[in-house]
Amino acid sequence: MASFCSKCGTELSPGAQSCASCGASVAMPVAAVAPAPPLVTAPAPSGNNAVKIILIIVAVVVGLGIVGAGAFGFLVWRVAHAVHVSGSGKDVTINTSSGSIRANSSETFTAADLGTDLYPGATSGKGSMRMSLPTGTMVTAVYVTNDSKDQVVAFYKEKFGSGASVIESEDGAVISATKGEKESVVVTVTANSSEYGGKTQVAIVHTTSNKAS
Repeated sequence: MASFCSKCGTELSPGAQSCASCGASVAMPVAAVAPAPPLVTAPAPSGNNAVKIILIIVAVVVGLGIVGAGAFGFLVWRVAHAVHVSGSGKDVTINTSSGSIRANSSETFTAADLGTDLYPGATSGKGSMRMSLPTGTMVTAVYVTNDSKDQVVAFYKEKFGSGASVIESEDGAVISATKGEKESVVVTVTANSSEYGGKTQVAIVHTTSNKAS
């Protein structure tokens, strides 16, 4: 393709840098730049694929929930078959594979059951219990008396002797004694118990162990 001088119009020879007629400089043609290729992006997941992913996640969560509920139900079933409760009201007995627990507010305990003598004239209160396990037994008995806290504490101090441990305050006292390595008695005395109309409450806990020394 022929080119001409922009100043005088003379035809220029190929590759000339100036016009042979007037000497004007010849502008060099600008090389064409190829357009950049279009940016290619990965196709977005279709609506059906997204729904499938969501359904899979939901199925996993629901599956885990079913497994947890099944495990909890099995645990409840095991406990229900291992524990048997009989009686009602004030006399309830719970039997398990490891032993039994009996709560009876009207049960009468002997001195052997309590590990010590009952305070003279005391009457039964609320909260008596007998527990028998392979490792030993525990008897808890609650009594009430019109006598003062100091009178009850003095009685059990004499019964337990010098080996007794006594923690005492104005409103109550705890007297404990051990009999060998496998037996202990704890007597808790509460003055002016509001539950019993201001009388003195005496709670005795006697534990024995069947474990080898």
